[in-house]
Order: sequence, then C-alpha cells, then structure tokens
Amino acid sequence: MTRRTDWAEYADGSAGPGDGTYGAAAAPYETDPFATGPREDDEARHGDGEARRGGGRGRGAGGTRGRRRRERAEPSAEDGGATSSSRAEKGEPPRDPVEQARAICLRLLTGTPRTRRQLADALRKREIPDEAAEEVLSRFEEVGLINDGAFAEAWVESRHHGRGLARRALARELRTKGVDATLIDAAVAQLDSEQEEETARELVDRKLRATRGLDRDKRLRRLAGMLARKGYPEGMALRVVRRALEEEGEDLGDEAF
Repeated sequence: MTRRTDWAEYADGSAGPGDGTYGAAAAPYETDPFATGPREDDEARHGDGEARRGGGRGRGAGGTRGRRRRERAEPSAEDGGATSSSRAEKGEPPRDPVEQARAICLRLLTGTPRTRRQLADALRKREIPDEAAEEVLSRFEEVGLINDGAFAEAWVESRHHGRGLARRALARELRTKGVDATLIDAAVAQLDSEQEEETARELVDRKLRATRGLDRDKRLRRLAGMLARKGYPEGMALRVVRRALEEEGEDLGDEAF
C-alpha cells in the first residue's frame, strides 16, 4: 500500500537544500538521549582549605577557566551542540525511504533539470526501495518538478544553438538520458532542414580559416568530418563544405567526395 505523505511543499517549486522544503524533511531529528551537560568540579570550584589560605584566588581562576573550556567542549543537547543529532546540519537525508528519496531528488534537481530516468537511476544507486522511488517520482511528475517533454525541448534548444548539434546527435543524447522516443521526436521537430543547414554553414565558416594551407581533399575531409560528428547527414555536410570551399576559390569540379 502506498504510504500517505504530505506533499504540499512541492507545489511551490523550491528544490534547494537549506530552503523550507528541505528543512521540513530534516526537522524531526531528535537529540542524543545520552547527552550530558557540563560537569562541575567541586574541587576546582571550592578548593581545599590549604588552597584558600595559600593562593585560593589563583586556583579559583584556574578552575573557572577549566569549567569554561569543558563547557565549550561538551555543549548540552539543549544548546544544539555536538551531542545533538547533526544529520540535518550535514545535509544527510532522513532514514524513511520516501523522505530519503524526496530529499535526494530535490537536491539533484537544484539548478539542473533532470529526466525521470536520471533520478530513478540515482535512487537505485542509493538503494532506495522501488516502491518508495516510484511514489516520489510519480508525485514529482504530478507537480511538474519532473517534465521529460520540457526537458527535451530545452535540451534541443540549448545544444543546437550552443554546440551546433544536429537532430540526429540531439536525439541520441536524449535517448541516453531515458527520454521517451515520442517526446524526442516532438523535441527535435523544432529544427527543420533549413535551420540545420544554416547552422552547418556557420560551423564551417568558423573552421574554414584553420584549414587554409591544407590540400583540397584534406580540407574537405576535415570539415565534413566535423559536421558528421555533430550529427549532420553526409549529403548535407558535403554540400555545405563544397559550397564554402568554392566561395573561397577552390576548384572542386564535379569530383565526388
């Protein structure tokens, strides 16, 4: 049976460690029942009669300093010292599997969107029970903290304009992240052939100068290979490279690559 958990804090979209959501998960920790407060040294406090007669003032000062050192070294649980539970301070997740899974996912999602598959793999690696992992991941999807479709669209936009990757390379990357094939198709459909070819021309223009001085065939192979590694179809890659070289004055004739 799926346990009931208070999920209201997810709706605000906060996912950072140290915020209200993460703090709520860390709140129930109890202090160490065996913690003790600072000890009092009767001898240091009172001294014997001889000490009072022969130099009790100095000894009393030393006793006070000793007590202060012990108080700093042995803080009580009520003061939130070292004897109280420090799991929350260390950022460790709670022991309950569902709460542990929730804390792990929130931490992983901080500042970096991730797919459901990536989070599931992380929970499995940390030996979270499948039932608890499924409950948390499903709830995160319901409230929008996990959205593989939006992830795929943002990935295509970023990687195409930032790295010049073509649709084939983008689809391959999304598959490795566990995105469903239907969502991948929808995401890469943002790019049409004209936009892909325009990006390919920009990539070749940036690399063209570095190939000057090489013979014609080597320039062709190097530039076309660069586009192939970024996922551009062979026909498009050759067409773009030949056009760029011809515009530079290379006589390519009708030779095939």
